[in-house]
Amino acid sequence: MLVTVIGRGHSGTRVMSQTLSDSGVYMGEPLNESWDLIPPEDMYEACRVMARCVTHEGGLEWDFSRLRTGPIDPAFTRLIESYLSSVRNSKAACKGWKIPETTLCYPWIVRMFPEAYYIHWVRDPRDSIIGSHVTDDLAVFGVPCDKPDDIRQMRAISWKYQRDIVRATPPPTRTVQVRFEDFVLDQDATLRRLEQFLGIPLAKIPVRRDPVGRWRTDEGVHYFGFLADDMAELGYAEDGDRLPS
Repeated sequence: MLVTVIGRGHSGTRVMSQTLSDSGVYMGEPLNESWDLIPPEDMYEACRVMARCVTHEGGLEWDFSRLRTGPIDPAFTRLIESYLSSVRNSKAACKGWKIPETTLCYPWIVRMFPEAYYIHWVRDPRDSIIGSHVTDDLAVFGVPCDKPDDIRQMRAISWKYQRDIVRATPPPTRTVQVRFEDFVLDQDATLRRLEQFLGIPLAKIPVRRDPVGRWRTDEGVHYFGFLADDMAELGYAEDGDRLPS
């Protein structure tokens, strides 16, 4: 079994990687404090290779069609195989990896590993954009985009782009979506759902509840109107809070 976690940086994917590792899933080595498989440079470069096939149509619109139908650049394949060398060489029955940048090259990852198990990890963008991550600036990974001066807006655009690229990719055979908030607030129920999906028992790890809803006490801008539809679709407008227009 091969499993990977798909989720934007600063969305809490660390807890999923730690859960898998504590459950006996080999997550590659070495791992950093965020439970990412490192070194990341080959993955970063693979993102840049794939981004050449993304067309920016202006504003917050991208055309991902070439990623679905065009050939996968051989350089991308070599880079991903190099990045995943410890995973590929492992004899473990259950193995996988986690690094947020996988989301940036998700369409070709799915085509390379169609039989893998994909855990789609999402978090309320109001919390996600409060903290910084290397994927805040999409241009670092070759993604064609407008670059605003406001860092929070830049992070929100990155959140939306990563949501859009996942949505534009035909779903693989084995995929499940998990909200960070559900894992934190009802870990037992979420683990049961993941156990049914993966077919293996999962360990329960310590989690803190305070990362959920940090935006409520944040004094900066943490909401942008272009996030509204995705937030509603993911259930983040259902907590009694009125979203700004």
